[in-house]
Amino acid sequence: MTWLVVMGVFFAVAGFHTWCRLLCTQESVRIDEARQQQQALLQLQTKLKVELARLKSPARITTIARERLGLRMPLPGQVIVLK
Repeated sequence: MTWLVVMGVFFAVAGFHTWCRLLCTQESVRIDEARQQQQALLQLQTKLKVELARLKSPARITTIARERLGLRMPLPGQVIVLK
């Protein structure tokens, strides 16, 4: 009878240990996936910052104003200085 109790406890502990290792492995996989997602989002953020800087460029805005909108710099007689 004692032998059965010892074997029962052994299998219970072995089963608990296996269950804990399975949970640990699953959490490790989730952490790795979250890290990969974080890296992808950081790369996207960097690309978006570069794109924003490019779109705000004064040279780009001037080119669009001249070529697409047909704007030009005012002539000296067109500028009125208010005092």
